[in-house]
Amino acid sequence: MVALCQRIGDAEHADLTVLQIAAYLHDIGRSYQDNSNGAICHAEKGAQLAKPLIKDLALSFDQKQNILHCIKAHRFRGNCRPETTEAKVLFDADKLDAIGAVGIARAYLFAGELGARLHAPEIEIKDTRAYSREDTGFREYKVKLVKIKDRIITAAGKKLARDRHQFMKEFFKRFSCEYIGEL
Repeated sequence: MVALCQRIGDAEHADLTVLQIAAYLHDIGRSYQDNSNGAICHAEKGAQLAKPLIKDLALSFDQKQNILHCIKAHRFRGNCRPETTEAKVLFDADKLDAIGAVGIARAYLFAGELGARLHAPEIEIKDTRAYSREDTGFREYKVKLVKIKDRIITAAGKKLARDRHQFMKEFFKRFSCEYIGEL
């Protein structure tokens, strides 16, 4: 994810110092969200946890505020929207990390951690619940991943998103066919 931030950040003329620190710290609050089954927003908690960590860094006040903003604004389902170039880059890199081949792998890893089934085609997606046995990798694709390419903000990110989105579409089409024995 840091390398993706660097790649997009270079293209978008971002402050790479701010971006790199924010990238390393952006998921620092993840365990709070996971342990609360989603009740705590990891982005908001992460910004709180990062504040004392960056306090003594040799950065300007604005850079420190930007790091906290980047962390707080990186979440797909969050309430804070990315306003700075660096926050937009981090947002995009985080979303891009959730789609394509890596995104598919992550979706199934998360589903496995929840004890979810491989697939549950007999249940309508709208009737499934997050953080449950029904929270399959396919559900994550249908509920979240398929929408990500349209949420990407930066020009550099949009190009990467198109390619990764197309890969996911082809994968899940094939997955569905194989699951029912058509291929």
